[in-house]
Amino acid sequence: MESRGFDYTCLTLVIIGAVNWGLIGFFSFDLVAFLFGNMGWISRIIYALVGLAGLYMISTYGRIGTMGRE
Repeated sequence: MESRGFDYTCLTLVIIGAVNWGLIGFFSFDLVAFLFGNMGWISRIIYALVGLAGLYMISTYGRIGTMGRE
């Protein structure tokens, strides 16, 4: 089963989360809260999606190890 589109979507969400955490760490600036409100319902959905995407991306460790064996 090909899930390349889903993988790219999750990777994009994880990158957004990483950039946001970098901005928080370096500049105390939360981009998601700035754009969508401080813990408004849209912000909470974005944070939840980023978290779920991060958990899903853990599965890439197993898939990376099998890439050359297919």
